[in-house]
Amino acid sequence: MLPRDLKPDQFTGYPPEARKLILAHLDLLRRLPLSFVPSLLREAIDYDYRFPAERSALDRELASLNALQPAQLNDRFAAFERVSLSSALEQFDWVNLPAQFVEQQSAYLWSTHQLDAFRKAATDYGEQLQAAAPSKELPVRRLGIAVIGQGVSSYDGKLFRNLRQHGTYFSSIKPDKGFDLLFAAVETRATEHAVPYGHWYVDGGGPIPHSASIIGVSYNGLDTLRAVLLKRMQSEIASPGMGPEELRTRMARLVPADLGMDKNGDQVLDRFKVKLLTEGSGTQIYSTTFAQWATREVLRRAQALTLLVRFAPRQRQRPLNELLANTKGNAELDPLGSLIDADMAAWYQWINQQRLPGSEHSAFIAWFEGHSEAVAVGPSFPEGAESTSEIDLRELFKLATT
Repeated sequence: MLPRDLKPDQFTGYPPEARKLILAHLDLLRRLPLSFVPSLLREAIDYDYRFPAERSALDRELASLNALQPAQLNDRFAAFERVSLSSALEQFDWVNLPAQFVEQQSAYLWSTHQLDAFRKAATDYGEQLQAAAPSKELPVRRLGIAVIGQGVSSYDGKLFRNLRQHGTYFSSIKPDKGFDLLFAAVETRATEHAVPYGHWYVDGGGPIPHSASIIGVSYNGLDTLRAVLLKRMQSEIASPGMGPEELRTRMARLVPADLGMDKNGDQVLDRFKVKLLTEGSGTQIYSTTFAQWATREVLRRAQALTLLVRFAPRQRQRPLNELLANTKGNAELDPLGSLIDADMAAWYQWINQQRLPGSEHSAFIAWFEGHSEAVAVGPSFPEGAESTSEIDLRELFKLATT
């Protein structure tokens, strides 16, 4: 089937808001090439469970395409039209399984040496879309915070090596009650600039009580969900003929109800939690990996205005079957190795933050928990500089946000 053959009754399996959105733009979809439409449907099919930033981006995209004249639309998608697809892909149920179609399409494009051309078409399309439908101005400058090194008494290495060249390194931070000061400042900021799903706290350890103005996700807070998922993964792996690709596909199809989550909970947040554990590699068993992947997804999907991430020590590596069996026993922690992981994760957090709108005004703080070292990046901090002035985390926070 090709997009021109689309009919309204083919979307009866979509959630209500997603179906409403697609039917309102069905005429547009019929005019687009098959190499593109499933990618759009992959975003639209979960419209009911997406964050406001994701909904807004999709709404702007469809509105921008609808505003084009026929000749302009043809020109915009000419490169996608030149992509050749197999009859097997044309016959695939891409309406109801758009994500699986996109995976198979990628493999086919690679095997037929079309992947570079497709990637260029997608990049050009993204740039044209951004120019035609720019993001709205932010209500407050974006702020990211990474707290690393929990449980490490001393470290002789050089921390924040990559971040220092972009901001100011502080060597005399007052560490007393440092995390409490940061957390209180984040809560105040979230209350004063309330935005749905706009302010986040991610913890690689246990959850910390917080106000309703902050969205919190923690590794230990998802213990029950992780245990259910690991048990399910063990069962799937034991199935005859089960390979990594098939396991990944089955995991990606899971929804909160499949894992026993409350149907009356926050469906957007619950779906997000499930995807953190089913789409991330190692998020089920390593706390640092969980925190890093959650950070990436919060920025990519929710486009958080405030994101405080606290890394906790992960367990040392053990045989994979032990990890999947979720046997806790006397699992040995690795604080020093976790510090090194988290130091690099802080660098990635800043990079991902800089990819979002308003990056020229955004600020970022990384702090070695319990110690006097920190780095701050943003308009208020000279690049490649060093400060030996005594300052506490509340004062540093204030500098970053004013």
